[in-house]
Amino acid sequence: MLAWHGFCWINSMYKTMTSLQSISTHTNSVVAGKGFHDVSTEIVRKSIHFLIALVPSIAALNKTAAVFLLMIGTLGYTLMEYLRLSGVKVPVISALTNMASRPRDMGRFVMGPVTLGFGAMLALLLYPSSAAAIAIYALAFGDGIASLAGKFIGKLRPAFLRGKSIEGSIACFTVVFASAYAVSGSLHIALTAAFTAMIAEALPLKDYDNIVIPVVVGLAVQFVQTLSASFV
Repeated sequence: MLAWHGFCWINSMYKTMTSLQSISTHTNSVVAGKGFHDVSTEIVRKSIHFLIALVPSIAALNKTAAVFLLMIGTLGYTLMEYLRLSGVKVPVISALTNMASRPRDMGRFVMGPVTLGFGAMLALLLYPSSAAAIAIYALAFGDGIASLAGKFIGKLRPAFLRGKSIEGSIACFTVVFASAYAVSGSLHIALTAAFTAMIAEALPLKDYDNIVIPVVVGLAVQFVQTLSASFV
């Protein structure tokens, strides 16, 4: 069963990678004048982000397997990235990393996948299943959609957001609220998760928001769940 989950994970990532070129080409006319390379790179990065949403489903079947896959995937990626920086071409991984690299990442170790896997792993280890699922969905969808919304439609960029957009923050709040409500069926838990994720995503944390978002969202959700239970 563990091998099958691992195969499905790798197969999903491979299919995502091989379809990204056609997606990026289609978006060329949509994002004309906004920096096509930056937008297509962001689409690749956030497609990887969205794959982390598979983790709660795997954890529901076998939490240990989910943690093990995240650990192996993170360590494996770290090794492959060191090989890539040493000039060794690693099939799939090297191509995917190059497609997802921002200008600031060129010639450097790309930390995003490491912090992504570590953030999801922390959520599974620190919180009960429902809080962990909400935290991981906030990471997968909240951060991912916020970035894409900012690239495509972001116009309002006040100084205190340091380059991020109001539209991205609203998008983050909306998708996290929807996913949290779908998991919990609770309005106050969904609002708590959405507000916490929106604040965390707006901070200038670069790739480390992949750790901060699931940790603080899971903590906030668990606090509200515990508080609610105390009044029952």
